[in-house]
Amino acid sequence: MPNGPSANHEALAADHLHIAGMTAVVTGGASGIGKGIAKALIRRGATAVIADIEEPVLEQAVQELSPVGPVEGVRTDVSDEASVTALADHVFEAHGTCNLLFCNAGVTSGGGGKPWQQEPNDWRWCFGVNVFGVAICTWAFVPRMIASGEPGHVIVTSSGDGGFAPVPTASVYASSKAAASCFTEALNHNLISEGTNLRASVFYPSGGLMNTGLFNAQRNRPEHLQRVGEGTGRKSLSFEQLKQMIAEMRGTEPAVADLDELGEFVLDGVAERRYIIARDLDDTVELLHSRAEAIGRAEMPPGHNLGG
Repeated sequence: MPNGPSANHEALAADHLHIAGMTAVVTGGASGIGKGIAKALIRRGATAVIADIEEPVLEQAVQELSPVGPVEGVRTDVSDEASVTALADHVFEAHGTCNLLFCNAGVTSGGGGKPWQQEPNDWRWCFGVNVFGVAICTWAFVPRMIASGEPGHVIVTSSGDGGFAPVPTASVYASSKAAASCFTEALNHNLISEGTNLRASVFYPSGGLMNTGLFNAQRNRPEHLQRVGEGTGRKSLSFEQLKQMIAEMRGTEPAVADLDELGEFVLDGVAERRYIIARDLDDTVELLHSRAEAIGRAEMPPGHNLGG
């Protein structure tokens, strides 16, 4: 039954969101962090609409999560306006509202490398999902979310790689996540200044190596955005290959994040209306101070090594 405009009128009390009974859309929600968020939403009494481009994985996720609570899957290409508009139309028609919008879908540019090795299609694909995807979802959902009068929240998944400082060998991905972080900040300023019941948060995943499929996102790369040359010369990595590579580089097995627990952590931040949702920020504060000081001296600021 759709929520009425006053169904969650107390949800903003004390600037705290009550997630139970809300409707949430999670892009890139069929696997990885998105799936952890969807599971946490259902456990807390929300209805989760998973939007993902990978249909078999989407169907599997819905089948797995259905016993936990209300969930459905809608195949969606976040880089395409018509696809996202169809998703928004469905959500508002079927559920009456959207309270929580998780702009979580993301891809790499296809292997990193030196900036001059990245092809135009690497930029088009990565920015199409990581930047245009966030922008298109905002365009399709937020005006309706504001008009509903319901309390709500927009959560954008960024990365310390770009959101705080770039990893030099991931120039395209880092640039996309810097753009996503900057956009979210501007969005939240406007949601506040316009007196809306919405707020925005930027989420920086942390807590160990994450089995998200990010490093083999090439499997979903559209044919018209494939590389035309050799590009960086690097290929996609499976999660196990990535673990082995990092273990060999560091001489120790990397910690692996619990994505279900991470999903719960994200929802704690959303419920508390925190703008930055992240862990272990002490090192980040030090990095940001050193960057600010270098910029103040008109010098090259240090990059991000993501704990490497």
